[in-house]
Amino acid sequence: MKSLVSIAVGVVVERSKGASPWAEFQWSTASVLTGVPDTPVWTQLTDDGERATFYAGAAEIELHRTETGNYRNNLMTGKPVLWVVLENTGVEPPWRLAIVTADPAEAEAIAGLGNDEIVDTVPMPPAIEDAIAAFVSKHHVEREFVKRKRDRANPEKMARRAPHRR
Repeated sequence: MKSLVSIAVGVVVERSKGASPWAEFQWSTASVLTGVPDTPVWTQLTDDGERATFYAGAAEIELHRTETGNYRNNLMTGKPVLWVVLENTGVEPPWRLAIVTADPAEAEAIAGLGNDEIVDTVPMPPAIEDAIAAFVSKHHVEREFVKRKRDRANPEKMARRAPHRR
């Protein structure tokens, strides 16, 4: 499905020393930037010996008219977030930026796949929050919830029958 609006963002990730003997490093999303900086992907931004930040790359937050209810619910929490998905590459750099979304259902679906990825949340920057709020205001159509009813059971079809004889 084609998106109606795309919002360009940059993503900063953080690498910290692992707290377990099984992982040398722990990776997380540090922030999402409004707009895309003129910085090469995987440029190291900071390093204090314990933590280092890297520019992971650019992504597009795609907004779809059919998902306005999910965006609205995210905004109504009072602390809206963006979900960032990083896929393990198995080589250097160790992660590839896959997607940034404002749709909690999309993030949940990706996280439920169980692949080797990181699905992380970060606070939504105010400029992105305003753009998404404007999109929801323009395109949201309230849909009435209709609970489906099951067909009534036919007791004759459920009755015991005599064994079939040839």
